[in-house]
Amino acid sequence: MQSFEIDKTDLQRLKTALEGSDAELQEVLNEYHPSEIAMLFEKLPQEAKERIINILPAVEASEVISEMDEEHEPGELLINIHPDKRSEIIEELDYDDAADIISQLDEEDQQEILEDIDAEDASSIRALMSYDEDTAGGIMNPQVICVNINRDKKDALDDVIHQSEEMEEFYTIYVVDDEKVLRGILSIKDLVKARANAKVSEIVNDDFVYVKADLDQEEVAKLISQYNLTSIPVVDEHMKLLGRITVDDIIDVLQQESTEDMLKISGVSEDEELSGGWVDAVKSRLPWLVINLGTAYLAASIIRHFDDTVAALPVIAAYMTIIAGMGGNAATQALAVTVRRISLTDLTDNQAYNTVFKEFLVGLINGAANGLIVFVIALIFDGSVMLGLVLLLAMTGNLIIAGLTGSSIPLVLKRVGIDPAVASSIIITTFTDCAGFLLPLWLATHILPHAPIVHH
Repeated sequence: MQSFEIDKTDLQRLKTALEGSDAELQEVLNEYHPSEIAMLFEKLPQEAKERIINILPAVEASEVISEMDEEHEPGELLINIHPDKRSEIIEELDYDDAADIISQLDEEDQQEILEDIDAEDASSIRALMSYDEDTAGGIMNPQVICVNINRDKKDALDDVIHQSEEMEEFYTIYVVDDEKVLRGILSIKDLVKARANAKVSEIVNDDFVYVKADLDQEEVAKLISQYNLTSIPVVDEHMKLLGRITVDDIIDVLQQESTEDMLKISGVSEDEELSGGWVDAVKSRLPWLVINLGTAYLAASIIRHFDDTVAALPVIAAYMTIIAGMGGNAATQALAVTVRRISLTDLTDNQAYNTVFKEFLVGLINGAANGLIVFVIALIFDGSVMLGLVLLLAMTGNLIIAGLTGSSIPLVLKRVGIDPAVASSIIITTFTDCAGFLLPLWLATHILPHAPIVHH
């Protein structure tokens, strides 16, 4: 199956169907997967979404709502449909999806929804909503397949069959004791292949990976990736089994974290929705731009300090903007690689030193290579070997600074407990801009008065 992309034909077809009867609309909807309908929802008004959700069977409607992005407010869609239909949909949702959607609403609406559904379902959803949304507890599904460690093979199989009736899929059987303490994991294959009179205690794997409910979701993703797991159990401080996190949950986490890091590096708050309005965008970006303005004035003050040099050698102004711009690009490259390394693993001191040293060497080599190009350009167009030398040294120096700051600053911020993706970009830009202006101007001031430029 090819990936689905919204085009005008699909959207117009659905809008035309919305003008017709419910039967005609249902016929068109049957041709789309729930995830595709969720994507089409991005372009539809609220009234159209509500009508479609009311027409769809509860199972499909729950899939559509669970696939909707948070910024398109699936919770608001739920609260606006008939309570009976809403309850049917929520009962079809996985508990973790239901908790995520309901938690977007205000307390009064949350209470209204939870009071309308089964008491056991409501209790499970409330328990999930009590965890921070970025932790293992916040993304786990409390529905698990578990067997008692004292059961024999036949009874354990019966338990698995009975429990799996209400689950779409599962990867692992969790083994617990009478106190619901997690004792190990068991695969269906091992259970089926075991001899007829085998006890669960004899075939359980007690060497397993688990996470505590308060662990950050990024750390959960690292563990699942490191150990190639399809799911991982979540336990409390007493090792009692709370739920499971599956690999599809982690894919969503990785997309979310990747988007957040990309926005942070660009100086955009994670609170800004990707399709949000201009007011939210201004609120999110303006503070960072004001900070950037302050750092720009700092760089400009360096130029004012060398007014005489710029007046005597106007061509240096053109070259120093090139050097500053190249430094900014090189620093962004080093920053992106370093932040990515930090997000994938906790670097040891030795790995951190190696990262900085590598970026130093890259900056030195790239700076020298680009410096030589600028040297040749200055020689050809300005006829000055000494100007070329100034530009060569300034380019090399700034790209070295770019590599060092781009790699070391996020490492330092991480060490002191600050998210490196948030503040790194502003700090690094300040360094490369200031160095990009200071190096050519300082070198020109101290070298070029004795070697006048020949102008053509």
